Amino acid sequence: MTGADYVAVNKALWDERVPIHVASDFYDVAGFKAGGQTLRDFELAEVGDVTGLHLVHLQCHFGLDTLSWARRGAHVTGLDFSEKAIEAARAVADETGLEARFVASDVYEAPTALGDTYDIVYTGLGALCWLPDINRWSQVVASLLRPGGFVYLAEFHPFADTLDEDEGRTVAYDYFAEGPQIWDEPDAGSYADPQASVQHTRSVEFVHGLGEVVTALANSGLRIDSLHEHDYTLWQRYSTLERHGTAYRLPNGRPRIPLMYSLRATKPETA
Repeated sequence: MTGADYVAVNKALWDERVPIHVASDFYDVAGFKAGGQTLRDFELAEVGDVTGLHLVHLQCHFGLDTLSWARRGAHVTGLDFSEKAIEAARAVADETGLEARFVASDVYEAPTALGDTYDIVYTGLGALCWLPDINRWSQVVASLLRPGGFVYLAEFHPFADTLDEDEGRTVAYDYFAEGPQIWDEPDAGSYADPQASVQHTRSVEFVHGLGEVVTALANSGLRIDSLHEHDYTLWQRYSTLERHGTAYRLPNGRPRIPLMYSLRATKPETA
């Protein structure tokens, strides 16, 4: 499958899901407009105070995480390849009175599309699996950072992707899989609304192990400051997960596994 093919397939899927997600209880746009925020506690602790800093959110979807950083005092820019998502993000920004710039662009074209550099490059959960080339992505990240700035990445753990989709008890998928993974799930709806009726059910995803991501960032000249693995996730990924507030964990007594990770890496002040 060519680059144009995977972009077209995934863009059709995400364009269709924007209005579904905006209307869903999962995203709770009404709660956000009323003053809520969508960032996780560990993200807030690991990123720290963003007051007055310039932050760009790559693959921002319709911008709730982006605008949450704005609500905490950052000057924010969001970028996504879906024009429909960017339109929705701008609408939420207008309705909340939060200042933000939203740009429609493929992430690999971000330096040209944005024409700026930032104190923080942020990318949130479920972003990297849509990108075929992590080395190229890491070079984009490095080029967007000002000296002394840092990238902060929160992601679902790639080990969790290897387990069976029912109970998460057995290894069913290849951790080191290469090339595109093509999925067609006509009855899955959307993660935000499994009952939603959708026409575009195919997606093209890519596997990126933890070592691949860390090495790509290091090879792009960034210093790895921290890498944390988390034993919970944010949705009912396996039937065996139990809900604890906003977190989903394996039952007590079952060996824990990493379900999410977070990484911070800094661009040195001088070469």
